[in-house]
Amino acid sequence: MNSKLKVFFGVALWALSVPVMAAKADVIIDHTGKLMDHGDGHLMNMEGAMIMGQNKDKLPPGCSSISEERSIEVHAGHEYARQFPGTMFGFSSHEWRVKPCTKLTVTLVNEDRIRHQWMMHGLPKFMYDKGMFHLEVTGPGKITGTMILPAEDKTYMVHCDIAQHMEKGMKAQLVVGNGSSPFPSIPGVTDLAIPDDYGPKVADSVKLPTAVASSSAAANGPSSGSGNAVFLLGVIIGAVGTPFGLTYYRKRFEGMTRDEIIHHLLNSSKSTFDKLLGLIMTVIAKFSRK
Repeated sequence: MNSKLKVFFGVALWALSVPVMAAKADVIIDHTGKLMDHGDGHLMNMEGAMIMGQNKDKLPPGCSSISEERSIEVHAGHEYARQFPGTMFGFSSHEWRVKPCTKLTVTLVNEDRIRHQWMMHGLPKFMYDKGMFHLEVTGPGKITGTMILPAEDKTYMVHCDIAQHMEKGMKAQLVVGNGSSPFPSIPGVTDLAIPDDYGPKVADSVKLPTAVASSSAAANGPSSGSGNAVFLLGVIIGAVGTPFGLTYYRKRFEGMTRDEIIHHLLNSSKSTFDKLLGLIMTVIAKFSRK
């Protein structure tokens, strides 16, 4: 009888300890005060927590002072994907709006037992390495970082860069001032870039032969007139847009040193060249498949 009671009480104690152990495993650990400072806004520890691009006191060009101080808390995990079919992970919010020159403190709370990130792109590269502000933590845990946003109206993309996490729902945007063009495929905010299609497959369209002679004759006819119209339109756009461009760049470069201006122009030129090269390669790949 005693042995049976011992077995019974042993099983009962084990059953009661399981929820306690699970609860301990889900305790959110705050890593913010446990980070090693590696300089240039990069802080990390050996437990899977990291901040990149932290900036608490350096004002971006065009900001004479901090307009406001804001704090946001973002929860990340699979629980926030439930209301968005087709996703696996999510943020508790997918859009935030702040004023230009805001000092923004972000707390990322990772509720999953894997790694998640809150990564923002598009910041000035001469102030933020790679143009990013980045929070990362292995869950369950949380981490807090601070940055100062530039003076321009712009919409910044926020996502988790762990493989397939963004594609599975962890995508958001931070709107500064009036913002710029929104990003597609943000859950609950913007439409999908490639919507799911469950309809029947439609047969490929058949191309009909065209009259080559008539089309070539029509193309050769008004070419000179259309060329003059395009040239005139370019002159008008240049004349009207130049004052606005000068005003924008005067404000953009306000407070910057000569080296910072040159660095910014070189980065902008490189970014434009990369986009142009990517477009050319896309067109070449498209025609080579045909």
